[in-house]
Amino acid sequence: MNSLKVDDMLLMTETLFFWVGTFTVASLSLWVLHRLLQGFRIWVLGNGQLLSPKLGKWAGILRLLAPPSQLAGKGFAMMLISRSQDKLDDVEQYKVETRTIAVDFGLSDIYPKIEAGLAGLEIGVLVNNVGISYPYPEYFLHIPDLDNFITNMINVNMTSVCQVRVLSFLEPFYESKGVVLNISSASGMYPVPLLTVYSSSKARATHRPLYTDTHHAVRRIQHTCL
Repeated sequence: MNSLKVDDMLLMTETLFFWVGTFTVASLSLWVLHRLLQGFRIWVLGNGQLLSPKLGKWAGILRLLAPPSQLAGKGFAMMLISRSQDKLDDVEQYKVETRTIAVDFGLSDIYPKIEAGLAGLEIGVLVNNVGISYPYPEYFLHIPDLDNFITNMINVNMTSVCQVRVLSFLEPFYESKGVVLNISSASGMYPVPLLTVYSSSKARATHRPLYTDTHHAVRRIQHTCL
């Protein structure tokens, strides 16, 4: 009799663990499938068809890493914003109207100059590619000139993203037509040893409430981790 009770209890326990395991494996499989489909949609299919001069005549590029030929090829007039005017002058001139603004995103008082340069332009796409990292991985307390390093990192990686007031006067965004592309980093998704300040600043850039708070002014804010 006791043997039967023990067998019944073992059977119940096995059944419980079987369904718990099944649920766990199914959940993980669905999560992995979702991430794969999401990556396929973003990186393979893409949504570049959304970006056209119908959103607005001008495309603003904050900080150049490579010539923005794709947006120019779509017919956007180009507003290029970066630190060095010499580098801006060296950028290939496209068969579209091009203007430049030279500012250092490590400073916090540059945004009135950007607003003045963008005033009156019908900005349809604004690409925020601003960002800096460590010159080399280092322990937090061993970073040279730590105070200035932190201030510069915050100004470049966080203030530039939070300065949505730069867009507040742009007519296409009033009309809920504009698109903002904030280029971030996968380092913001998980803590990164020896790059803690950079990782933290990029985590702020990926913080979803920042985008939901501005949905009333901008129809679509697309965030990309690179």
